Amino acid sequence: MKRTVGYTWRLRELMATRGKFTATELVPLLRERGIDLSASQVHRLVSGTPERMSLQVLSALCDILACTPADLVVPTAENAGIRRTATDDLPGPVAGVEKLRPRPARILPDA
Repeated sequence: MKRTVGYTWRLRELMATRGKFTATELVPLLRERGIDLSASQVHRLVSGTPERMSLQVLSALCDILACTPADLVVPTAENAGIRRTATDDLPGPVAGVEKLRPRPARILPDA
């Protein structure tokens, strides 16, 4: 059985619990820790769900928010549904189907 794996990014939620409500508040705090990200890059980290991130940025965020990576990233996993094909819901062979054949076409001369 295949499993679908994902994660929930909780940076905005943790920032709010620590009294930080804008992405621009993180920029100088990240710079203090040697992480040089533009305001737009930090905004994307806060407002979206990153697909890739360096461990240094993750460590800096954990240091700023006094949390662990497990607080920031909550993994999710569930069993993938069984894919159905077009033939899954067709009934079995019908009796007498092999006798059904198309009728040959008759070509009539122009009259």
